[in-house]
Amino acid sequence: MQAQLTIAVRAARRAGDLILRNLNRIRSQDISSKGWNEIVTEVDVRAEEDIKETIRRSFPHHAFLAEESGASGDSDHVWIIDPLDGTTNFVHGFPVFAVSIALQVRGQLEAAVIYDPTRQEMFTAARGAGAQLDGRRIRVSGTTHLKDTLIGTGFPYRENVKHMDSYLGMLKTVVENVSGVRRPGAAALDLAYVAAGRFDGFWELGLKPWDIAAGALLIQEAGGIISTVRGDSHFLETGNVIAGSPKIHEALSRLLQPLLPESLKH
Repeated sequence: MQAQLTIAVRAARRAGDLILRNLNRIRSQDISSKGWNEIVTEVDVRAEEDIKETIRRSFPHHAFLAEESGASGDSDHVWIIDPLDGTTNFVHGFPVFAVSIALQVRGQLEAAVIYDPTRQEMFTAARGAGAQLDGRRIRVSGTTHLKDTLIGTGFPYRENVKHMDSYLGMLKTVVENVSGVRRPGAAALDLAYVAAGRFDGFWELGLKPWDIAAGALLIQEAGGIISTVRGDSHFLETGNVIAGSPKIHEALSRLLQPLLPESLKH
């Protein structure tokens, strides 16, 4: 898997360089609306095509599942790509966004890269080989009590605003039981921060596979747990996620599960 990971790192760094070159060049005519609260820029599309082309040069027969272009190709090797996670932050010049690339083989996540171009931080993982930040091994937080934790989250948006009232109840309960809550606005980077121990835990509703895939493997390889809010392993399908170290995942799950809307309990 090292060859695939090397190519993913190369693709992520190229896309990150492209994104940074355009950070201060965004013009209003480059921005188009693709549904409520979702901003898509020309940079997303260009970064995604650059990632796919970099991967195709080494693995021409692999398939893709990408945010902008959707599913393409027919292979049991599928690259799951978010070329610019945190687009709204990027458009506003708020420096919290990342490139996310994962490789899924026969339904199992095998390699992952999340690259933060503003900090030039490269998070990587390969199944069975651990998780790293810039070549140094990372582990999830060792915090054991929920009251001492810093928890990441994201607000429901688009079709998931129907869960807003339930989410706000969850947010209130979490705020009352932890040291702090943060909502930076880039889920892939939030999950990487869980893997690196910067966040003790994380939860969000209604994410997409490309938001989750790379971060999920990072967390697992860093000794953490990621699941649906119901506690099962189908988080890529549901998009409803709780993650953290084993103890904090368990504590956060106990706190949130009673507050789930009925539609998410089954």
